[in-house]
Amino acid sequence: MTASSVVVVGGGIAGVSTVAELRKNGYAGDLTLVSADPIPYDRPPLSKEYLAGGRDLESIALQPLQWYVDQQISLVGGAVAVELRPDAGEVELSDGQVLTADKIVLATGGRAVRPSLGEVRRDVSVGLPAGNGQDRPVVPPIHVLREVADADRLRTQLVPGARLLIVGAGLIGAEVASTARGLGAEVVLVDPLSPPLAAAVGIEVATWLHGLHADHGVEALTTTVETLLETPAGVAAQLKGEPDSREFDAVLLAVGLVPETALAEAAGLETSRGILVDTGQVTSHPSVLAVGDCARLRDHHSAEHWEAAQLDGARAAATILEAEPPPATAPWWWSDRYGLHVEGVGEMREPDAEHTTVVRGVVGELPFSVFTLRGERLIGAVAVDDPSAVKAARRMIDRGIDVRASDLADPTQNLRSLLRR
Repeated sequence: MTASSVVVVGGGIAGVSTVAELRKNGYAGDLTLVSADPIPYDRPPLSKEYLAGGRDLESIALQPLQWYVDQQISLVGGAVAVELRPDAGEVELSDGQVLTADKIVLATGGRAVRPSLGEVRRDVSVGLPAGNGQDRPVVPPIHVLREVADADRLRTQLVPGARLLIVGAGLIGAEVASTARGLGAEVVLVDPLSPPLAAAVGIEVATWLHGLHADHGVEALTTTVETLLETPAGVAAQLKGEPDSREFDAVLLAVGLVPETALAEAAGLETSRGILVDTGQVTSHPSVLAVGDCARLRDHHSAEHWEAAQLDGARAAATILEAEPPPATAPWWWSDRYGLHVEGVGEMREPDAEHTTVVRGVVGELPFSVFTLRGERLIGAVAVDDPSAVKAARRMIDRGIDVRASDLADPTQNLRSLLRR
């Protein structure tokens, strides 16, 4: 029998997807969603439109508040789970409220990494009145970007002429660099990899994408940060290989996330770089499931992308409903920078005895796409301003369709027609 009551802990896309899929597929039991925020919201805009001030919290909500009422979902907003008691089917919240359920779904997400940068310290004068009698701004100058509150704090310092250091040139770092330049800030972007994102998009595309930073006035450096010193003026950063430190008004640490597993660990669930789950999202306790950034399929790497979290929710709902899970699909992601839209699907590999790289168009001349073939089997694609190519590529990968390199490379060839072969 399916559960008569479900509590989902976490209001990100994974948690909201879980409750949405349950109701969509006929679940009629009691359904509660616990969210640390008053209304669950989408995170991708935090580094782009929301950070730029073009969207507000209501516009990035995953669902309007009325939707939860209409779907008969009890939304417990502004609440944090402090204890999980799996055997009793209980979740205790920070206000003392105890929720009970037949099934509990953990969608606790992850927290932004705060790396060890050799030394992060504060000048003894920080917080003391400055020479002109004015106190230093309340907003601390060293940021991460994971929550709305993080974006709100960072935005206050992205004024024209502000000096911003971004540590990490992955998707979030690159997107914030683009947004900050649009707001008039001066940006220095550092990453030890050259080029960043090569594993995701291939070396040629990664090199071109990283070069966009310089084209838009960002100083992109292949280095690391040795020390950060908060001062009354902001932050003094010592970059490896440079004789003197540099002064910045703000620093963003954009070097990834750590799965939030504390609640699960305290409850005795099995964890290892995430809450370990099976293919139905069930944890080591049969009454507890986990989805999204906090979860990791046993013997697999975590997939920290928006759609992966959404699909986790769909699988968890299917497990609770004792229904067929959604079909497996190639991992897909997207990013936006400097007015360009980048999408990827599957696995990109450099050319070798087993793999072939195929370019459709010319890298750097928009739009263009790049594909990876293993023999005649497509395994990955990345495109800039060409989402239809990735959509077709994904279907080819999912269906295991063989394709000729010459057809992929021919810009006059309708890729959708290859699906009918």
